[in-house]
Parts: sequence; structure tokens; C-alpha cells
Amino acid sequence: MGLIDRATVDRIYAAADIVEIIGDYVTLKRKGVNYQACCPFHNEKTPSFVVSPSKGVFKCFGCGKAGNAVTFVMEHEGISYPEALKAVAKRYGIEVQERELTEEDIRRNDNRESMFALNGWAYDYFADYLRKSSEGQSVGMSYFRQKRGFTEATIQKFGLGYCSAKGDAMTSAALAAGYKEEFLLSTGLSIRRERDGQLFDRFHDRVIFPVHNISGRIVAFGGRILGTNKNVGKYQNSPESEIYSKKRELYGLYFAKKAIQQQDYAIMVEGYTDVISMHQAGVENVVSSSGTSLTTDQIRLLNRFTKNITVIYDGDSAGIHASIRGIDMILAEGMNVRVVLLPEPEDPDSFARAHTAAEVQEYIKANEVDFITFKAQLLMKDAQNDPIKRAALIGDMVQSITQIPDSIQRSVYVKECARLMDIDERVLVEEVARKRVVQTGGGREASDFIRRQQMRQRSEEQAAVPEPQVDFTKGVAAGSATQELEKELLKYLLKYGHRNFDFKEGRDVIQMNVADVILSTLDAQELHFQTEVYRKMLDTYREQRAELGEGVEVPAHLFINHPDPAVCNAAVDILTSDDNYVPSKLWEQKEVHVESVEEILAQGVPKAVILYKSNAIKKLIDEQMQRLASGQLTEEEELEATTLINTLNCEKTNISHKVQRTIL
Repeated sequence: MGLIDRATVDRIYAAADIVEIIGDYVTLKRKGVNYQACCPFHNEKTPSFVVSPSKGVFKCFGCGKAGNAVTFVMEHEGISYPEALKAVAKRYGIEVQERELTEEDIRRNDNRESMFALNGWAYDYFADYLRKSSEGQSVGMSYFRQKRGFTEATIQKFGLGYCSAKGDAMTSAALAAGYKEEFLLSTGLSIRRERDGQLFDRFHDRVIFPVHNISGRIVAFGGRILGTNKNVGKYQNSPESEIYSKKRELYGLYFAKKAIQQQDYAIMVEGYTDVISMHQAGVENVVSSSGTSLTTDQIRLLNRFTKNITVIYDGDSAGIHASIRGIDMILAEGMNVRVVLLPEPEDPDSFARAHTAAEVQEYIKANEVDFITFKAQLLMKDAQNDPIKRAALIGDMVQSITQIPDSIQRSVYVKECARLMDIDERVLVEEVARKRVVQTGGGREASDFIRRQQMRQRSEEQAAVPEPQVDFTKGVAAGSATQELEKELLKYLLKYGHRNFDFKEGRDVIQMNVADVILSTLDAQELHFQTEVYRKMLDTYREQRAELGEGVEVPAHLFINHPDPAVCNAAVDILTSDDNYVPSKLWEQKEVHVESVEEILAQGVPKAVILYKSNAIKKLIDEQMQRLASGQLTEEEELEATTLINTLNCEKTNISHKVQRTIL
């Protein structure tokens, strides 16, 4: 990119309306002379991001980010300052004159900009090929117009296109236009053939759906094959790249964000054509996760514009049960979810083509139900009078209610669920409390990963030669966080496992059983004790508790007189270390002040379990760091390891907030 002269820069700043520009990325609410929003640069529930139109600046009092309209675009898009100036100039119709590029300038152009430039070229190429070639007209246009009923205006608005059936037509045209092979491969527009090393078009013989990011830049493409070849996937999508992460993009959001802001709700559909047909019918607040499972990143992107989501399912969709997981994720972000089932055999695409905008909106209003009612209606068909299925359905609903951060909303839904399922409300309140007592807020991805790693570790342990047993005659070695935490959990089980403690769920106080909280959490996360002697003690406790039942004390002599001397020594150490239960060193180090047994149990039990999970995460992070440090990973493995470390660190931060202090 060349240099932009000072006069043009001044003209750009004079024209730039910071409220207008930032309003493209978040919903700004007026507060006095300024505007407020939840910060787009970090995840927050309470708005601390302020825009001052009079000063032309923004500032986030949460993460500290600050700047003007141009630096906002630069920061948000991850682009250079000159590129951000050009983006703002384009918005206000200001022509930017640049001097000729030198070789040094060209070298300085980073990969991202080269990839964006190539995608922009491909966008025009596919659209032109659709309109101007006989193949594009006869194959692509007839599909869009006859099969899908798209108008010329719709085709143009969404930049729809076609890629020739000739295997390398687009690649050859791109190379002839001066675009480099490396960027054709990194954007995924071209693929290298193994047998001869030649490049060919990823999307050959497919109609093209460009994917815009939130600011309208082309980050990817989706291609649909029109033939009936069962060996080829119907849809082909751009691969992940420096400029495209499918879990962070919502198809149609660029076109829908204004309507979402105006109507204060978003409609979620499944595919590209669903979005386009709804737009053509005049319903514009519509987005899609493009056939992939909904992600937390996508939900947070939508959360910038509205708190209200209506999910539309096909009348005969076999994937409804699988899609329900997305509802729980939306609830966990503090958003409101309603669900609409279309009449069979309609999907949003066919339904929108057969009805006017007013009819579509009217149908949604008349048929949308909250997620509890929807789950009840959907799953009761299966449950009928089967008590086991009915119990599973209630458990499923409770799982959803548990995700909701707001206690008043949870209470409302508990009442509704009790009414629909004809069940005692108190039972539901207790079940929600049981699940929330050690909930860390999100972290599904990390939890799944922890489970996989634990399984891997167990299989490796079984295959390995047993390690020599630790000598417990002198007590647990100091400094081992895992051993200390396992010892702490066993102390609660052996001394207080039969007792209950109070846990506040909304306005209710629920009695929770100590052993139930510890054991059910370890089971839910599939966490297994690493210290062999403590693992034996835990297994013994489980067996005895299963025989004696909840609320009955497991006799201490079973551990003190255990056949394994290591268990005897460890049990004596745990049971005699503080006869009146002096708060453990672990809590002293963490500066937690506890007095009575009741306080110890109410504060200590959930925190001990959460800290144990945090410790497991730390070990997994260390493992991935060691993999990276080995220098023996492929690029793909490095990316995987880095992604996992980021995911696990996010979960660790969630846990840290839950325990209300830093976990090192």
C-alpha cells in the first residue's frame, strides 16, 4: 500500500462519524451526551465501553482500549493504519490517492492483506463468471433463478457466483492476474493435486456463496455442487486461515446487523439459502452458523446487537435434538432464546418464498415458544408414560436452566418447568442447585478436552510399568498441588461426607450433601485421582457409600485397618491432622478465613473441587507447552496445541473468577 497524503487523511477524519462507524460493530445506547456498549474487545456483561461523539473518541474502562474511529477499525479488523484509513474513506466516498508502490512497500504488505485482496478478486471473478459466461448462465443462473427463485437484486446483494466445471479456470485466471500461488493455497481457493503437483479450483463446478465478515470484507466462500454425485459433499467451504475462522463468523450478519438492532432480536437459521430467501422476502434480521454447530464466539458476536434470539427449525428436521445443545450455549451467555417450528415439510428457504414478510413475521410471533415449552413439546412425544424417559427429559430441562446466569430468570423457568412437567418445584430447585454448586461458567470445550486427556492418561498408565509406591510414613511430600488437593478432598469425605451444608440458589437455601457434591463433580468432569494411595481410598469410600447410602457415615476403621498399609498410614495422617478441624494450610495460603464447620463445608467443599479441576487444567496446559517446546510438531499440530492452550487458559480464568481469587 502506498502513502496517503495529509490532506486526504484530514478529510477522512473530518467525515468520519465515530458513532456511525462503531455502531456497525456493536449496539450503542445513548447515555447523556455519550454512548455506551459492551466492549467488543473483551467479554463483559456490564457495559464499560464509552463513545464520545463530541471528542470523537472511544474508551473501554474494563480492558483499557481507547482511540478514534480509524484506530477502532484498525484494531477490530486487525489491519494496518493506512488500510483502516482507506476503509473509512470508502464508507464516506472519499477518493484516496496513493503514490506508486515500491518493492519495499510490496514486501511490507502482510499475508492477511494479500489474502483479503485475493478473496476480493475471486468475489468479482465468480460473480462475473455467473453473469457473463454461457456456463454460468445455463448452470449457475438457472439454479439461482428457477430452483431458488432469487431475483437479480438478491443475487447482486449477496454477491452470488459460479465456478467453472473446468478444473483450473479460476486458478489460471488468478495467476494471470498476478496473484501468488501461496495465497491461492492459504485462502483455500486452490488445492495442490498430489499426483502431479498442479493447482486446481477448490470450488469447480459449484455455485458460490461469499462469506462476509462483520465489516463486509470477504473472508471465505461456500460452494454447492448441483449434480447428484454421492461421492462428493454437497457443500464445500473455505478452510480455516489467517483471515477466516468459521467458529467466529455468522453468515449474513453483515447484511442483518442494522435490522437486528432496530427490531432487537435475531433469527437463527441453518444454511445460506435460508438467510438469502428470508432477506428477499423482506425479513432481514436473519443469520446462520452456516451448517456448523453454533459456537460461543458466534453467540457473543450476536450479543453485541441484541439479547434476543429466535431459532427456527425445519418441521421435519432430524437434527433438532442435536441442535438443542446450541440453546444451552445461548442461555449460558445470558441471552433469551425462543424457538419456532415450521410446519412440515417447510424449511426457512421454502417458507419465505411462499409467504410475504408480514406473513413470515406473523407466523414467528404466533408460533414462537420459550425453550422450556419447546423442549417439553418436543421430548414429551418420546417420553409419554415412560417414567425413565420422563426423568431424563426433566434432567435435560434442568441442565438448560442451570446455564442461565441470572437467578431471577432461573427461578421463573423452574416454576414453568414444574408446571409443564407436573413436578414439585422444590425438587427442581434442589436439582438446579446441585448442578450449579460447582459450575465454573462455560468451559464445555475445555471440559471435553480434559475428559479426553484423562482417558488417554489412564490408558497410558495401564500400559506403563507401575511406579514404586510413595512412602506415606512421613506424610505427603510438601509442594505437590495435586496430592495436597486430593488429600483435602479425602479429608472432607472421610470426616464430613455424610453431612450437609447450605447453598444459596437464587432466593432459596438448599441443603447439599458433601460426598454427593465431591463425587458427582469428579464423575461429571471424569477427573481421577493421580496419587495411587488416595485413589484406593476414594474407591473404598465409593464402595462403602454405595452399600450404606447417602447421609450415613462411612466408618473410619475401614481405612485405618485397611489391608494396604499405605492406605492405613494415609488415613491416620488425614484423620488425626486436625481433630477439631483447624482450617488447612491450603486455605491459609489462599487467605480464606473460615470459622465453624458449617462455614468450612459451605465455602471449602465447592472451592476444593474447583481448585482440583483447575489443577488438572494446569497440568494439561503444561503438557501442551512441552509439546510446543519440543520443536517436533508440524504446523497443524502447533496450531492445535496453541488453540488448546488458549481454550484451557480461558477455562482457568473462568475458574479463577468463580473462586474469587487468582489461581496460580
